[in-house]
Amino acid sequence: MKLSPSARKWVRGVVDYGGLAAFLIGFFLNRGAGMTSQEALVQSTWWLVGGSALGLIVGLAFEKRIAPFPLIAGGAALVFGGLTLFFHDVRFVKLKPTVMNSLFGVALLGGWVLRKNPLKLLLGDAMKMPDEGWRKLTLNYGLFFLALAGLNEIVWRTQPDDVWVVFRFPGLLILTVLFGFAQVPLMMKYAKTDEPPPPHVE
Repeated sequence: MKLSPSARKWVRGVVDYGGLAAFLIGFFLNRGAGMTSQEALVQSTWWLVGGSALGLIVGLAFEKRIAPFPLIAGGAALVFGGLTLFFHDVRFVKLKPTVMNSLFGVALLGGWVLRKNPLKLLLGDAMKMPDEGWRKLTLNYGLFFLALAGLNEIVWRTQPDDVWVVFRFPGLLILTVLFGFAQVPLMMKYAKTDEPPPPHVE
């Protein structure tokens, strides 16, 4: 099925954020029904697992493929959500952002140390930059993901569940978008264009 650009955006939104949106809605609906925050977290984890699975199915059905990041995020949601439900322990779902952001950060910084450009492999078709630009962007994002992991640990261990749920979504998404905007000057500095160079004048 060929989708219009606007429909494709909706599909990608469902794939990327369907599970998290369901988790947020489920949590506050259960809280409104009188559940404690711990009970609401366990019950809303069913929403997270179901929403994540549905998002992956929608992406596969409409786009015939699932991009790497949504696949990793959706798979992790199913794993950590499943552990939460099996052990009835909400620490698993709270640890998911810590574990995943740590893995992303370590992978990027490991590539940076080895003088590889993992971001270039993922985004090279969408953006052209020399290796120096990719290395700086890789370092910035590697440190950013580790900072998100540390911030998640601080929030879930020190704040009420109601605060952590909002921090989880949309809080982490907002921080990621703002950080992405902060990288625009760097990307513009190193961005390549396909325009021919100006003629040489003797």
